[in-house]
Amino acid sequence: IRVFWNLQEVPTDEAVVGWNDPGLPELNTMEWVATNSWTGAMYYRIFFQITLINEFIRESDADKLNGRGFSQADVDRISQYQAEARFLRALSYFHALDLYGGNVPFVTEEDLVGAFLPEQTNANDLFAYIESELLDLEAGLMDPVVGYDDQVYARANKAAAWTLLAKLYLNAEVYTGSARWNDCITYCQKVIDAGYELEGDYTHLFLADNQQSREIIFPVTFHGLNSKTYGGTTFLTHAPVGGSMSADDFGINTGWGGYRTTKGLVNTFTDTLDNRYLFYTDGQNLEVNSIGTFTDGYAVAKWRNVDRNGNDGVDPTGDFVDIDYPMFRLAEVYLMYAEAAVRSGGDTGKGAGYLNELRDRAGIDDIGNDYTAMDVLDERARELYWEAQRRTDLIRYGRYTGGAYLWPWKGGVMEGTSVSDHLGIYPLPESDLSANPNLDQNPQY
Repeated sequence: IRVFWNLQEVPTDEAVVGWNDPGLPELNTMEWVATNSWTGAMYYRIFFQITLINEFIRESDADKLNGRGFSQADVDRISQYQAEARFLRALSYFHALDLYGGNVPFVTEEDLVGAFLPEQTNANDLFAYIESELLDLEAGLMDPVVGYDDQVYARANKAAAWTLLAKLYLNAEVYTGSARWNDCITYCQKVIDAGYELEGDYTHLFLADNQQSREIIFPVTFHGLNSKTYGGTTFLTHAPVGGSMSADDFGINTGWGGYRTTKGLVNTFTDTLDNRYLFYTDGQNLEVNSIGTFTDGYAVAKWRNVDRNGNDGVDPTGDFVDIDYPMFRLAEVYLMYAEAAVRSGGDTGKGAGYLNELRDRAGIDDIGNDYTAMDVLDERARELYWEAQRRTDLIRYGRYTGGAYLWPWKGGVMEGTSVSDHLGIYPLPESDLSANPNLDQNPQY
């Protein structure tokens, strides 16, 4: 989550970071090159996961299981696990499509490890593969389960596949050149009809007991004792605590004093009474005059390792947190529906209704049926900030590269400046290009 989050948030108006880890400052200012360690790390994590999944699918073939003496009940259960694994592979390839433009090596369970050098696919072919996989594996997944069930919590179900399809269709015009707004609406509606419910209190979505939420569709789980990591939500909780902030308020032992936000995000909030306005401003400056100074930029107080009753997470040291990362949640589906509706000339009355459910929870005025696509972008910023959405959103709206929209330190200039369009996708690692002559680097790297 940490590497993915950095690639999706740090090069946008939603985050600045004062640390000098190799490659991180260049993400912040959109000045990375092909040898950047963060873009390389995400690439290798994507393909490590794909490699593991391919091996699991090969070894869970029904004929192999029968030959090893598994019962039919075991074979049937493992078949469902296989569908879930295929979903995770589709999700990994979705990230490869979004982050690297789809110009990546392509392998499935049919390709044995070490037997050959993978060929490079492209955006159109990878899009088609992800779509076909999700449509095919849907039947093998569990029906949606709303709320916490310790037997199935955090496992991919049909609603997770529908949400990923909706995200794929929402960005189809970017990926392939052809819009798929109506398909996005169709799969959003399937998720909405599955029975998920908005969390009554927005802040509860980012607490240590957020597994109780009936809004979260597909989480990545973390536990302060059983799944310790300095990445994930441990990173998201510790990293933005600094200055005069009290670590105790966040259920942790100390802050790492690194990450803040810019006025680009803050200014999307036209009403500071919006209960999603979770910024710490005491002693913090709105302007980011110096990236390395923690008190320049408002701090984000969204992720807190306490439960809804105020109790700290289970790790007595305060190092590791219990907050699950909501990879997919119902609010995002509402926002996708509203955007696809207004872009396609669809049912904006229904779209406005979904937007107003979010705005009602936030305690702000309703929006009318004549809302615009830009209204949805701003609503997405207010609702989904620091959830690894912003880069993809700005690209879809044509506001990421170029000079149409500037924010502090874009392009390495305090007031922001235009950057090259080639930065819309990340480079392939030089080490992979050297190892595999079938691969070509993304343009202008």
